[in-house]
Amino acid sequence: MADDELKDLGPDPTLLIVDDDEPFLRRLAKAMEKRGFQTETADSVAAGKAIATARPPAYAVVDLRLEDGNGLDVVEILREKRPDAKIVVLTGYGAIATAVAAVKIGATDYLSKPADANDVTAALLSNGEALPPPPENPMSADRVRWEHIQRVYEQCDRNVSETARRLNMHRRTLQRILAKRSPR
Repeated sequence: MADDELKDLGPDPTLLIVDDDEPFLRRLAKAMEKRGFQTETADSVAAGKAIATARPPAYAVVDLRLEDGNGLDVVEILREKRPDAKIVVLTGYGAIATAVAAVKIGATDYLSKPADANDVTAALLSNGEALPPPPENPMSADRVRWEHIQRVYEQCDRNVSETARRLNMHRRTLQRILAKRSPR
């Protein structure tokens, strides 16, 4: 990273990283320290909430699914304690519904794993004015359709008949789609 990028961190370069994948957590923390951040790590929702309450950082990277709960709980505490914090939510289970939920709660950006330190830094330091570059591997049309069906299915409390009615689709057709793996 160039020196001019390190200046963009502002007067408070504190960064909280919350992830239950210990090797990933250590690697990301080390890489972010090399970029000028003062990192603090947590491997659970409880530890993340404690740090967010006691010492709310200027930046945060929070995994969505942790062993003891949902990372969005940490995002809520951070947003409450420090409204100006830039928060990036990471997940290995990228779905449109969870991305929308993360942004509604207060996340600045949302990245799917595997995300490297360059992706995380770019997301944390983006000013939100310019559109991000298009993704290298965007979702296929089949995947977008599958994501939409999954979102409606979850909103209908996993009720197949109700989901089929709302999607104007035959129930058996929906059951076959739900039984298959997600398209790439």
